[in-house]
Formats: sequence, structure tokens, C-alpha cells
Amino acid sequence: METHSYIPVPPGVGMEENFLSLDDILLSHERLPSRTECTFPRLGFLEKSSDSRDIQEGTKMEMPLFLAKGLYERKRRVVSVELPKVYKEGWRTVFNADPTVVDLHKMGPYYYGLGSQLLHFDSPENPEIAQAVLQTFIGRFRRTMDSSQNAYNEDTSALGIWFHLETKATGQKRND
Repeated sequence: METHSYIPVPPGVGMEENFLSLDDILLSHERLPSRTECTFPRLGFLEKSSDSRDIQEGTKMEMPLFLAKGLYERKRRVVSVELPKVYKEGWRTVFNADPTVVDLHKMGPYYYGLGSQLLHFDSPENPEIAQAVLQTFIGRFRRTMDSSQNAYNEDTSALGIWFHLETKATGQKRND
């Protein structure tokens, strides 16, 4: 039995956030490709690739999720957020074909959480993103369950590591 010097706080579910969860804090710092929709005066020092004093309209940069959500407004566009590559159509096709062949931890340890947070931003691809994230989880979970049911003469140690990373990413607890 594990003992902690603190009480673990489970991550938020779906589009909700739990500001006391370390996983949610780390998720909120995931960087998103974005483009400025207006000029940011006297903030040029934040953009390291530019010598300008201001951040000009149309500048492409990466910003953390929490900042992108704060600057993104439906009424007045300050920034627009682009999809990270793992959520674009090419990768969604790969996930639809066989979601178990991709190492999601290498793609980003918060694939499911970031995917649900991307739904905050207006994108015509939101329904496809939501469907791809859901189907990826279902396919990977089905593979895990199938392997655990039929693991009589197989070495499943690699699958155990994968399952641990998968459950950590989704916030589910294992009952060992």
C-alpha cells in the first residue's frame, strides 16, 4: 500500500479543470501553435525570433494552453489557435486505422486531456477531433482488455507499462 505525504487530487474530467491537480497544471502548460490577430504593443521581448518592440498581427508563435484560453475570445479575436499536428487530419486517419500502433506518450503525455481542451476553441474540425479522441481511447482500451483476457502464454510486461501510461493520461485508477 502506497503512502503519500499529500492527498492525491484526481485530474478534472473532460472540459473541466481541477486547479489542485498536478496533471491538470502540467496539461495547462502544453504549448499550442497560435497566431496573433492584433498587435501586442511593447511585448516584442516575448517573441525571441524577432527584434521588434511589438508583437505584430499575424505572428505565429507557441503559447501555453492556459494563456491561449485566456486570450481567445469569441467576440474579439486576440489570438487564433491552430491544431497541434497530432490532432490534424493525417494523424486522425492513422488513429482511425489502428489506434494501438502510435505511442501516445511520445506524441504528448496529455493526448486525451489536451484533445478535450481543444474543444474550447472554435474550429470546424471539433466534431472530428472529439470523435477521434473517443475512438482512440475505445480502440486502445479494447486492445488492453483483450490482451489481459487472453494473456495465458504471452509476455505482457510491455502492455502493462502502456496501460499504466494510458490510465495516467485519462485519470483512471487501476485496481491492483
